[in-house]
Amino acid sequence: MGVRLRLRQARTTVVVLGAAGTLAGGALLAGGGTVPARAATEQPCDIYAAAGTPCVAAHSTTRALYAAYDGPLYQVRRASDSTTTTIYPLSAGGVADAATQDSFCAGTSCVITEIYDQSGHGNNLTDAPGGGAAGGPDSLANATAAPTTLDGHEAYGVYVAPGTGYRDDSTSGIATGDEPEGEYAIYDGTHYNSGCCFDYGNAETNNDDNGNGHMEAIYFGNSTTWGFGTGNGPWIMADMENGLYSGVNAGYNANDATIDYRYTTAMIEGGPNQWAILGGNAQSGGLSTFYSGARPNVAGYNPMHKEGAIILGIGGDNSKSSAGTFYEGVLTSGYPSAATESAVQANIVAAGYGVGGSGTTGPIVAGVDTAKCADNNNGSGSPGNKVQMWNCDGNAAAQNWTVNSNGTLTIDGGCMDITGANYSNGTLIEWWTCNGGANQQWEAENGQLVNPASGKCLDDPAFNTANGTQLDLWTCNGGSNQQWQLP
Repeated sequence: MGVRLRLRQARTTVVVLGAAGTLAGGALLAGGGTVPARAATEQPCDIYAAAGTPCVAAHSTTRALYAAYDGPLYQVRRASDSTTTTIYPLSAGGVADAATQDSFCAGTSCVITEIYDQSGHGNNLTDAPGGGAAGGPDSLANATAAPTTLDGHEAYGVYVAPGTGYRDDSTSGIATGDEPEGEYAIYDGTHYNSGCCFDYGNAETNNDDNGNGHMEAIYFGNSTTWGFGTGNGPWIMADMENGLYSGVNAGYNANDATIDYRYTTAMIEGGPNQWAILGGNAQSGGLSTFYSGARPNVAGYNPMHKEGAIILGIGGDNSKSSAGTFYEGVLTSGYPSAATESAVQANIVAAGYGVGGSGTTGPIVAGVDTAKCADNNNGSGSPGNKVQMWNCDGNAAAQNWTVNSNGTLTIDGGCMDITGANYSNGTLIEWWTCNGGANQQWEAENGQLVNPASGKCLDDPAFNTANGTQLDLWTCNGGSNQQWQLP
């Protein structure tokens, strides 16, 4: 059937965490206390403050962004009884206490209801209301859909599926008008789409499109409707309203490179007739400047008309067809210097973001033929993408599954899913946005992967090991076509 195109190749080595465990409740947690938390001496907002461009909003579900911060990071609500709990850092300046979330959400699903502002300005992000482009309130992120680690400790990001969004329309300290500001965010560079608009940053306070220059937010994705860069994307661009800008004007900027590191640093800076795009690998190295220069040569952008609301995962008018994963981000007062941004990038790299969460990562090898692996076709993060048999070829985007303590098998930011929660024999297995459903739960039992809701097994239909054979659900029978070796 010819050579299969691999759409994305992972640029970083996948970290296989400590001890292997099963998918059942006995999996070891990376944040379970076996590795002491590293004390923070300086975090991103300390660096910005020392440089005279202090954070006026600081959001993260993974860690404290000030060395002295020990307040709330985010709140989760569980489905079983609609109660909430708040997640704090393990220590001042430290990593999120994800074990508290794991315990609270055990046996049910949770959503992230609020992301707290660590800056003291009270700019907390909650469920986005409706806007000019789409109704609301928006969906809330599944709290366990984006597992990660920092310095070996378990944490969770904010997994934005289409329809998910957060907002604060009544803020304090955020730049308005033509005032200067800086913004950065850490994203999953492999989780994106072309929908409008996966943004984090400054937006309208009335949830509507108020015209050119009323926004300044970091966009991440591969939309080509307005601006775009080299390659197939994704790109970091600025959403300034009525345009995603990759450079001085709408359209192509040859210097705005495709950037798809598993953990990607994205930065936008903006001041009077001057703005910039910066980006890099959040796990290593420094920053690249993809644009630095004048505002777009179109009415409304010089001067700017920023309004000072904050959005995450949506456009300024609540456009919400985008997808992405957010780990941390800030907005500053003042235009940060290059030296300051470099120091912040060094801090991000030192934080030690790593793939996985509370489980192990690697291929799921078929028992019927150990040369074959469970494969997410073409490494695509498209809902409904088939999970299939394929030669074990080491392709991280398609075959490096993460075995999570919450019972999910994840890759490319999504889950191995029983189509339509249909538990009939022969129901096909697919990749789908993680949603906490029982059809995305798996337990390892006697070499089989069992879905607890149905009591049935992940199955290679009719022992067919041909590349491209889509896996299905079938009554467990002990056959070699239902045997799987986890990472």
